[in-house]
Amino acid sequence: MTNDGLMRCAANGAALTPVDFLGWTAATYPNITAIIHGDLRWTYAEMHAQVRQLAAQLTARGIKAGDTVAAILPNTPPMLLLHYAVPMLGAVLNALNTRLDAATIAFQLRHGEAKLLIVDSDFSVLAGAALAQLDTPPTVIDVLDPLAQAPGPRLSATAFDAWLAEGDASFSAPAIADEWAPMALNYTSGTTGDPKGVVYHHRGAYLNAINHAIVWSMPQHPVYLWTLPMFHCNGWCFPWTVTLHAGTHVCLRRVEAAAVYRAIADYGVTHLCGAPIVMTMLIHAKPEERRPLPHTVELMTAAAPPPAAVIQAMETQGFSITHVYGLTEVYGPVVACAWKKEWDALPVEERARLKARQGVRYQLQAGLMVADPETLEPVPADGKTLGEVFLRGNITMLGYLKNPAATEKAFAGGWFHTGDLAVLDPDGYIALKDRSKDIIISGGENISTIEVESVLYQHPAVLEAAVVARPDAKWGETPCAFIALKDGANATDAEIIAHCRAHLASFKVPKTIIFGALPKTSTGKVQKFLLRDQAKTL
Repeated sequence: MTNDGLMRCAANGAALTPVDFLGWTAATYPNITAIIHGDLRWTYAEMHAQVRQLAAQLTARGIKAGDTVAAILPNTPPMLLLHYAVPMLGAVLNALNTRLDAATIAFQLRHGEAKLLIVDSDFSVLAGAALAQLDTPPTVIDVLDPLAQAPGPRLSATAFDAWLAEGDASFSAPAIADEWAPMALNYTSGTTGDPKGVVYHHRGAYLNAINHAIVWSMPQHPVYLWTLPMFHCNGWCFPWTVTLHAGTHVCLRRVEAAAVYRAIADYGVTHLCGAPIVMTMLIHAKPEERRPLPHTVELMTAAAPPPAAVIQAMETQGFSITHVYGLTEVYGPVVACAWKKEWDALPVEERARLKARQGVRYQLQAGLMVADPETLEPVPADGKTLGEVFLRGNITMLGYLKNPAATEKAFAGGWFHTGDLAVLDPDGYIALKDRSKDIIISGGENISTIEVESVLYQHPAVLEAAVVARPDAKWGETPCAFIALKDGANATDAEIIAHCRAHLASFKVPKTIIFGALPKTSTGKVQKFLLRDQAKTL
């Protein structure tokens, strides 16, 4: 075949962007409920109009392609609107983790060069402390949600709802020209305490949003409960997936067992996502917090591999569990434990064990392998040989913002190096065994052991410190600190924990302190694998 007369043009090519999903759904299903927030409801026609109003107001504030708009918000309508209005303009959305400390928030605002910051009143004290550390702080807009539980002081003269209402609902932005252009910025702790800015592109978000629907066999018009923070990998791309399927976004400011069961019963929730802590919370809910499930509820979980017993308990209670694996650098999950019908006949314990594995790559992510980290030689599929997990394809970040050395290292050899260790089972499914980065995943949040150790070393009585993960029934994992004190020095658990609370976000503070000599190799390296084994027995 010759290529005479063949061409790529506007008639047969358009940039892929998840922003387009909203326009289609609003035109096709304008009267379906798009958002539920307390007693408030918005149809897709109304949501689409508000997104255009917001985009118009952002433009009036000088936001243009390439600019960063930051947000410190819970899972509320403004956060959902930002996931469309900001990338619609070719700008970059930086949804900030509400659990971080002010110093880290300040670093991210400075590093990401945020031009505008939208803050919920429940986090105004945190935001104010962060802004005070900046020489050139971004413009602030306050979200005054009547459902806020402990609103702090106003940070600006502009209230989001009134400001939004002044926007032009007929506003139209130019079509996205480059699907590889940045659209979101998410920070990850990586292997050190210094946050790294992970940059997403439109193409990757578009493809992963579609892939979630495929992996989950999601039907049209799902009712999705926002238990997973939208600040975490942009809610694993579900702000776009749910809209693609003309589903209903049920907002939830705080994840509590009673609120989850109530939403399932009252709104007919069909799908939700969350770390294993969400499953544990639901399993151990008090009788007065529970409501009968009107149907089987689909729950997608990731983070630390959930124990088989937890999966078994959830499915006994009427939840269907889909186990996935991923990282911030790949838009959240891109590996899933694809289920096979023949496994349905297995005993429940064996089904839970199989489902606890990470599984196989998403269909729209090009590659997954377990290989030697130096040679990139794949390991045998024997379920025993340990190797590093590697990923590649369109659902992979553009790179780390302002950090070309880290980006080059992460992409060496044409693969994204996850730093996670796994085995490859004979059936082609991977199963994680450890994390070479020593990252602790607590309640779905990454904690760098190096960051915690650096704070411990600042205590005047500490000679040496090593931090590892300790299994936790509620959080999945929590930091466990092993400390060798200086000769003649004394310190108590309470003193060490108080010291850490003064320098770290609360979820990073060690929950367990063990005093004593640290085991080391002949070269003086701390043998963390021995400490991890010890932590499991505490």
